[in-house]
Amino acid sequence: MRLTQLSTLSLLTAAIGLSLNSTAQAARPPAPDLSNSEFQQCLDGLKNSSKFRSVDSFPFNNYRPSQPDPSVIQSLNYQPEFQKDVWDYLSALVDKERVEDGIRAKHQWRDTLRQIESRYGVKAEHVLGVWGVESNFGQTLGKKPLFESLATLSCFDRRQSYFRGEFANALKIVQRGDIAPNDMTGSWAGAFGQTQFMPSTFLELAVDFDGDGRRDLVNSVPDALASTANFLDNRGYRTGEPWGYEVKLPDGYWAASDRKNKKSMSHWRNQGLTLADGRPLPYDLNSAGLLLPAGIDGPAFLVGKNFDTFYSYNASENYALAIAHLSDLITREDSSKTDFITAWPTDDPGISRQQAKDIQQALLDAGYDIGGVDGIIGDNTRTAIQQYQTSRGIFPADGRAGQKFYRTIIGSAAPRQSQYGNQYGQPVGNPSINSQSLNPAPADRMGQLIQRQTTTPNVYSPQPSVQRTIQPASNNGNIRYRRVTNSDGSVRLERIN
Repeated sequence: MRLTQLSTLSLLTAAIGLSLNSTAQAARPPAPDLSNSEFQQCLDGLKNSSKFRSVDSFPFNNYRPSQPDPSVIQSLNYQPEFQKDVWDYLSALVDKERVEDGIRAKHQWRDTLRQIESRYGVKAEHVLGVWGVESNFGQTLGKKPLFESLATLSCFDRRQSYFRGEFANALKIVQRGDIAPNDMTGSWAGAFGQTQFMPSTFLELAVDFDGDGRRDLVNSVPDALASTANFLDNRGYRTGEPWGYEVKLPDGYWAASDRKNKKSMSHWRNQGLTLADGRPLPYDLNSAGLLLPAGIDGPAFLVGKNFDTFYSYNASENYALAIAHLSDLITREDSSKTDFITAWPTDDPGISRQQAKDIQQALLDAGYDIGGVDGIIGDNTRTAIQQYQTSRGIFPADGRAGQKFYRTIIGSAAPRQSQYGNQYGQPVGNPSINSQSLNPAPADRMGQLIQRQTTTPNVYSPQPSVQRTIQPASNNGNIRYRRVTNSDGSVRLERIN
């Protein structure tokens, strides 16, 4: 999701404060009960406020929501993008399918990308990396009505001043004729279009690249890609420099992850660092900082200024790494291996979208009514996974779809022991469970690209012979847990305050 620097640092500070390498999870809070009378009174006040001085009466009155949307307040206080293990995050965003889509897009839009690179100096594959992460190359734009979302956020909870500005700017976009009102849909926070600009960023940096007189980031791929390049260029992109590279640390080397503390390549060479494959470090970066997204035992990276421009798009180092990694794979036009050379320090890596689809299909086949198969592990799927885990004595029943769960449920047709060891040591079989709708809280996603959130485990009936209704996960938003591995290899959930 495209946020301005100010909005990113203010709106997402609390979320970013969570360790992205931690397994601590926060349950999705319940949707609040919002007063429509208070909402309408608030809108009356906004109409005459200074932020809306340049908004005409017609668009304000014509697109004024009739009622607030409580789900956006729910999403404001629940941002799984910043709470996922990095291996889960990357596996969901950079998989074989997305790389192949990116390679096709590269060839399809080759001439346009060449023109964009010539004008803005931004490497074509870096633009494609943003496009792929933000909207899956235009396939996932978000369906939330922007006026309703931004108006609600303008009147309730925190950051009202910021969202009031974005609400006014969204109305200005329609007023100026750049985007049709029906196309003003996007994420819960107001980001929209193929590369998910916030309205303020749109007014500042969106460009008309196809020459039709409109800056249409929803329907015009050239406008969207050129606007992204313009954004990166505006944020300090350095033409001809790589974003960085995966590196190998020397034996016994210790350092903290600190990408902002940039040193010369000579410094890092003298420290004994090499490329991940053992080759010497190149000198094509002016300076670079060390990034250790999973600590000293995981993949290591030296990142330069262009990585920082990716980060400025949405203040998450994991997000920037996803763009960087996807852009590299598109550059090489190779989807055969999407992992880094150094493995993540976990015995339960994340899954691809195809594996997510396989899990969803297996759950459907087993009688769990999760809706459709879309490859997105949302609330319904996680709740069903918890049910499946609990029915087989798998602990913790955390609802997480990792490689271990994938192997267990995909192999469930065969009566064999699962490969989960002490954690998943129960026999695997078909569940005897009634097919019922899960009906959890709506799973609106930031950009609808990065959803995986562990919720509080359910309490299930201990009687296997009783037909059971699948209950949604608990929605106590103040309870968080983290996975803790004991000395014997078993795993438990530990509540944190």
